[in-house]
Amino acid sequence: MALVPAPVNDGPVFAEVDMGADSSALTVRATVVQASTIFYDTPSTLLKAERLLAEAASYGAQLVVFPEAFVGGYPRGSNFGVTIGSRTAKGREEFRKYHASAIDVPGPEVDHLAAMAGKYKVYLVMGVIERDGYTLYCTVLFFDSQGHYLGKHRKLMPTALERVIWGCGDGSTIPVYNTPVGKIGAAICWENRMPLLRMAMYAKGVEIYCAPTADAREVWQASMSHIALEGGCFVLSANQFCRRKDYPPPPEYMFFGAADDLNPDSVVCAGGSVIISPFGTVLAGPNYDGEALISADLDLGEIARAKFDFDVVGHYSRPEVLSLTVKDQPASPVVFSSASEKSESFPR
Repeated sequence: MALVPAPVNDGPVFAEVDMGADSSALTVRATVVQASTIFYDTPSTLLKAERLLAEAASYGAQLVVFPEAFVGGYPRGSNFGVTIGSRTAKGREEFRKYHASAIDVPGPEVDHLAAMAGKYKVYLVMGVIERDGYTLYCTVLFFDSQGHYLGKHRKLMPTALERVIWGCGDGSTIPVYNTPVGKIGAAICWENRMPLLRMAMYAKGVEIYCAPTADAREVWQASMSHIALEGGCFVLSANQFCRRKDYPPPPEYMFFGAADDLNPDSVVCAGGSVIISPFGTVLAGPNYDGEALISADLDLGEIARAKFDFDVVGHYSRPEVLSLTVKDQPASPVVFSSASEKSESFPR
């Protein structure tokens, strides 16, 4: 496990602060994890997550961000046997196994993650595959340093073939949490390219913008820099670094059909995790070398300094010309209105 150390300040880094004090004077140590899921093995993935979290905490991390779909896995290269108008028996079985690797929210795995955050006294942002009945969601979970589950964000729009295996989130799960280490929110992978979603997060005051992803291309860095500048916020992007051997062997799991590279050491996701300041300065990363903990100290005062120039939802907005309405209520296909059942709906 390679470690990219955070820059060390002369003064102390505080785990908790009095929110009545000037929080903009706070420096926060943040770490993004670049590591691979243990595919189809959620218990082992959770054990790996705890080892990584313990290592990050030993270097003083107060906020730790894991990649998209770290728990449950990102099924890179798989088509689940889908063609227009047809699905194969092998693809259906592949979905069954993937569904079995997902987690319920709330559920025992969420309790385990909360306990880990409390044990190591860190704010934790974790990418998971959430199981809600028989529909899966690409989700980010948030935990505080006292071991409490705060809530979740479901990916609003899965990308391309992801839509076959994941449902779409709605406006009820676009949270920004006001914590002692800053206001934390998240957008997942290509939904970071949705301007209206970003605007909603800026309006909620996001200061530490987490971007778990599966995109290892160099062009991804341009998007991350733009968001940091646009939002006047810190951007923390975490991606998996995966080799062929991190997935089950063929024929159980195939990448891109017959084009599968069977070399166990071939890289199938190269990482590129990065931390960027509100001025667009790269503080740590991008890393394309292997599994790593990538850390930086975030001077929250940089947020006010950057927004002096440009506040996209403040002095640089023109609400009389341009405005956005966010429908932030749960979108349920079935709602029961009787007194005994009015609290029940689907999805849960």
